[in-house]
Amino acid sequence: MNGSGPTSQSFISQRLKLNYEDWAISEEDRAKPPLVLVHGGRDHARSWDWTAEALRQDYHVVAMDHRGHGDSDWVSDGNYSAGDMVYDLAQLIHQLGVGPVRIVAHSMGGNVALRYAGVFPDMVTKLVAIEGLGPSPEWKAKQRATPYPERMREWIEKKRKAAGRTPRKYESIEAAFARMIEENSYLTEDQARHLTIHGVNRNEDGTYSWKFDPHLNVWGVEDLADEFLEATWSAISCPTLLLYGADSWASNPEKDGRLEHFNTARVIEFEKAGHWLHHDQFDRFMTVLHEFL
Repeated sequence: MNGSGPTSQSFISQRLKLNYEDWAISEEDRAKPPLVLVHGGRDHARSWDWTAEALRQDYHVVAMDHRGHGDSDWVSDGNYSAGDMVYDLAQLIHQLGVGPVRIVAHSMGGNVALRYAGVFPDMVTKLVAIEGLGPSPEWKAKQRATPYPERMREWIEKKRKAAGRTPRKYESIEAAFARMIEENSYLTEDQARHLTIHGVNRNEDGTYSWKFDPHLNVWGVEDLADEFLEATWSAISCPTLLLYGADSWASNPEKDGRLEHFNTARVIEFEKAGHWLHHDQFDRFMTVLHEFL
């Protein structure tokens, strides 16, 4: 990392105070084409620092913290929905007073960004979604083989347990760092340390806990109906890249049929990369971004 970092700013969305990182340091920077970076689940805005640093010369880069993540507020009831997060992204862009924008997003953030681009097609000029289509058709079919009432009971039990669970505590930054490395073996030590430092809060007793709300480990039984989600993807009008890691658990939409619901998208698969391919194969990722954006 070189140069000066971003400034932390906030905006209000559905009574929540949400954080975003703004990489503009001058009026000249703010006049550049706007680029919004949207992180994935249980992550935070500062995970985009390497990407933002590489793009700030050409774009006014802003990276948001989703509700329940990073330095943004947690919701009071512990229930997080993609629809609310789409509203948050729309509210951020609206309050920034910029647009149309370019968006680069990962995982859960990619899911949100794809929906935003379908709902507001005139507000997005280029879109890159890293493994952002959500559960594959095969995964959904497997889940739905269990009757809905049974799945709903399981969800209630999981929520009840989550309500009584306190965030995991680590005795030191090093212990949290070790967990980060365990989660993604592709990360370099420098990457993992940076993500850890910006991803934890220090507790009153001196221990450390991840910033994200533990309730984010329990998602709703059903999301948007398939036909509505597919219609939203079909409404996207901007050039779109769907990026996938060859070693990831995520299903490639070119192989599972979901790509047929897009009119302007193409898929690029990254070898020797997992779910966080923007970390795992950073140089190739940036080459793709520079050529596409």
